[in-house]
Amino acid sequence: MKIKNALILAVTLIVAACNNGEDGSDAYGNFEATDKLISSEVSGRVIQLAVEEGQELKEGDLIALIDTTQLVIKRNQLIASRKASQSKTDQVKASIEVLKAQKGVLMKDVTRVYNMYREKAATSKQVDDLQGQVHVMEKQLEGYYTQIESIKAELGVIDAQLAEIEDQLHRCNLMMPSEGTVLQKFVEQGEMAVMGKPVVKVADLNTMFLRAFVTGSQLPEIQIGQKVEVRFDKTEDTNQTIEGTISWISSSAEFTPKIVQTKEERVDLVYAVKIAIENDGRVKIGMPGEVKF
Repeated sequence: MKIKNALILAVTLIVAACNNGEDGSDAYGNFEATDKLISSEVSGRVIQLAVEEGQELKEGDLIALIDTTQLVIKRNQLIASRKASQSKTDQVKASIEVLKAQKGVLMKDVTRVYNMYREKAATSKQVDDLQGQVHVMEKQLEGYYTQIESIKAELGVIDAQLAEIEDQLHRCNLMMPSEGTVLQKFVEQGEMAVMGKPVVKVADLNTMFLRAFVTGSQLPEIQIGQKVEVRFDKTEDTNQTIEGTISWISSSAEFTPKIVQTKEERVDLVYAVKIAIENDGRVKIGMPGEVKF
């Protein structure tokens, strides 16, 4: 009886071992997400921080508002300068219209005196004097037109400065560039944001990746775009699965990562692969995972 029980146990273990071998995973790794550091494009005090860690955001959602006081003051100064320059333009244009009217009257006088000169009723000096006055008015008009061009250039500089200020004011509103989840905050409300320094770290947790490692002998079995079975822990003894797609295969070999404990395994050369999955909320960053090709 003991021999019979021992045989049954041995057969059971062999079958289990065979099943484990057939159903075993082909590669192991950890889940990761593509994260982004969202940095401030201006320097200033954070007067509003509209996010919390773990919060899901959509594209265009406000992350933080940087103090705009100094920029608004500069914009108001530029607007005032523009109004003053525009006022000068209006004054010069008014002077031009007056001078044109005076020139029109003078030209009539020139025509009348010239006709009188032809009839010997006026002298050549009178004609020359009137033509001289016309010449002076033309020079004055040229001067006014030059002033107009100068003021236009001045307005162009002011408009460019206003556009720069408006752009900086827009950048004071730090917006979400794409859908994602806030992983980490680097500043708090009331602290100083520095241009180029990150304010938050975000990642799209809807699409995640299992970064696993395969041996050279496994490479012929896999290709980019291939559908695979991704596994991760459900309980201590069981796994749950999700479909994945191989999105990247390393073109160069590397030593087995240091997370592998034994020296014998660490000297083996392996290739990193990424398997993309559509996350339904069950997968978290850093979780261990397995893949069956």
